[in-house]
Amino acid sequence: MSTFELKTHQIGRTYSQPHFFILNKGQNSGKPLINPCPNCFVVTVPTEEEKNTLYHLSMMLQIGGFYANHLKGSVIPFISIDDCRKTLNNSYTLLLSDEFELQKHINIVSAICKKEAELQKVISKMADLKVSYIQNLFSKKHNRATKGNKNRINLLA
Repeated sequence: MSTFELKTHQIGRTYSQPHFFILNKGQNSGKPLINPCPNCFVVTVPTEEEKNTLYHLSMMLQIGGFYANHLKGSVIPFISIDDCRKTLNNSYTLLLSDEFELQKHINIVSAICKKEAELQKVISKMADLKVSYIQNLFSKKHNRATKGNKNRINLLA
């Protein structure tokens, strides 16, 4: 059984136990973070293994929209610490019955996220290539047009 502790992070505070942070404001509420930000909770656990398990579980809950069900607020949505704690604890308890199965799901989701990040990099490079190609095309056309105009001006002089 997990013995994680979830608290509101105080800026400037450091933690000695294994820990990670969970964003608590905005549309990405529930997103696990390695580094703290002003609007986040901190999850502390006794072991590094539990930290990794809960981190990835929190990521799966955020991606799956399970934290979004608990968002409150009309201008800036947020998740309360109690709703976050209950969602994380209930999901962990539900999946912990077969720890091997839980680790298998975490590995699959991690692999999918890694592949997604790789594809995002490729898409970004393709977008850069497209912009470079178009800029190069027009700069060549512009240079040819400018040279042609200079020749015409020299002939008229």
